[in-house]
This record gives sequence, structure tokens and C-alpha cells, in this order.
Amino acid sequence: MAPQQPGAGGRQWSPQRRVTLEDVAQRAEVSRALVSIVMRDAKGASAPTREKVLRAARELGYRPDVRARSLARQQSGLIGVVFGVAGAFHFDLLEGLYEAAENRGHDLVLSALTSRRDEQQALRSLHDFRFDALVMLGPPTAHPLMAGELPLAVVGWHVDHPDVDVVRTSDDVGMRVAVEHLAGLGHRDIAHIDGGSQVISDSRRAGYRQAMTAMGLASHVQVIPGGQSQLDGLHAAEALLSRRTLPTAVIAYNDDVAVAAMNALALHGVAVPQDISFVGWDDSEIARLSHVDLTSVAQDPHRLAALAVDRVLARSDARDIPDREVVLEPALTIRSSTTTVRPA
Repeated sequence: MAPQQPGAGGRQWSPQRRVTLEDVAQRAEVSRALVSIVMRDAKGASAPTREKVLRAARELGYRPDVRARSLARQQSGLIGVVFGVAGAFHFDLLEGLYEAAENRGHDLVLSALTSRRDEQQALRSLHDFRFDALVMLGPPTAHPLMAGELPLAVVGWHVDHPDVDVVRTSDDVGMRVAVEHLAGLGHRDIAHIDGGSQVISDSRRAGYRQAMTAMGLASHVQVIPGGQSQLDGLHAAEALLSRRTLPTAVIAYNDDVAVAAMNALALHGVAVPQDISFVGWDDSEIARLSHVDLTSVAQDPHRLAALAVDRVLARSDARDIPDREVVLEPALTIRSSTTTVRPA
């Protein structure tokens, strides 16, 4: 859609120059001060006005001048993000963080974790930037290195530190709905491919054991060593195939592990869901592919990201936050990878 020209007497907008608050104000037919309030996400604008201003900003391609903002507020307008390459869900979270930060007049500076790049190295690469706050999507550690040094939120796991905000999805609820779904289909031999030795895996493994016990299936608990990647899913499938009998259902640590394990089993003639039902975790894009159609515990990456950004910016502005930890309840998205247990 081509941007409209301002009314008579207004400045002429052209794609060659930077879009300003005045341009947005003219397009939305409100004052510059009101546009500034909306862009700072401050109080003083009604919901309809906010939507009108944000729509005008999107249509014009407005981007906040981070340098001017930092001089005015003595802040950089940047949020640091440390993230791991641990499955497709982290990329969904990054997309949500970019959207949430941009809607609040901030930008992101990223630093990735890899097998050869740990938390300390990832944070060191951010030191050249003066960022206002930090969001961590990994590593899932109980003691983040920068806890207490600046506004910090972790996404996905619990941290018992008074200066760290937590935004996560309940692993206990997720495992409960997954186990209840499978048990309702007649499954008793329900195994769990875990995520390896890290705190999120510990939490989901504990949630699995708790849910199985609550359903009277404690004697059927089976934990298969796994991890977070598709390669870990292949290894888990090999471990399953080495057993005398397969479980009738599996709950995987995430969708990537589930899909890789399903494919490996299929190569050995084990059909999903006829021979074994599968539940993934995250409800990521790979789970929704038509040829995968994976039942999965659904998280909401955009809501998780928005909550994390809101909390670190509130801390940065010295605003009060009632609860240090926000725990969302997941839902189970049921697809064709699960079915009733086949009689022996």
C-alpha cells in the first residue's frame, strides 16, 4: 500500500527520508505527543488510539530513532538476547522477541550458544553493546551469570534468584495433559525421551513421572536418554529398537526429537501411530507439516516473548512488577500421530 501524502501545509513524505513521529501523527490524525506516548508504551492513550497510531506507523514503515531515544532517556534502546540453537521453537521465540521489542521502540542484539560457545563467551560478545536489559533463551541454568547486574528475564525454565524474572510454560501441566491423552486412548506403556542433562529436561522428566504416578502407571515409567536435536532423536530410536518390546506410546522432549525418532522407527517398519503413538513438545512448525501431523504440547512463543520483553523493560524503567515468575498453562494439540492402543 503506498503511503498517503500529508495534508496541505504538511511535510511531503518520501521513501528516501526517515519516517518521523510527525509523519505518523499526520497519518493517524493525532498529536505528535500522543504518538510519542504510544511509541513509549506509556499511559495516556486509549486502546483505539494506540491501534490507530501503531497501524499508521506500520503503514509508513516507521522505525524509532534508537540513538535519539538513548540520549533522551540515557538508555540504549537495545535488549540483549542469549539463545541456543536447540530446536525450531527457539526460532519462534526469537521472532516473538523481535516483534515485541519493535512494538516497544527497542531493538535486539543477539548472541548465540553453540557446542563450542558457552554462556560466558556469549555474554562477552555483548559487552561491546550498552544494552538496557537481557533476555535469555538459554543456556537453561539455575544461576545465570549476569543475575543481579541488570534487568534479566529467562524464558522456559525456573530460576530461584530474586533478581531474575521468569517466563515459562508449566512442564507439569504439559506432561499431565500428554499422559492423560495417551492413557485415555488405552496406553499404559508410555515412555519419555528426555532432553538430556539440563534443568528443563529435569523438570519435564519429573513432570512425566508425576503424571504417570497420578494415572496409576508408576510401574510403567520408562525414561529413554535423549537430548534436544534431531540427532538425539535418532539415537533415542536406536535405544528403543534395542529393547525386547517397544512401548505403545512415547512423549518426546521436543518436536525435533519426536520427528527424528518417528522417521528412524519408520525405516525399521514401525508405523506411527499404528504400532506406536507419538507426542511432541512445543507445537512448532515441523509438527504442523501435513506429512508429520504430530500431536504436540503447545506453547505460545509470541506471548512468552512479549511477557519477557515487558518485564525487563519495566525493570529498566524501575516500574514495579507484582510477580517475579509467570507460568503459562500449555494445551495439547491433537493430530494423527496418536491413536488408540492396538490389542496385543
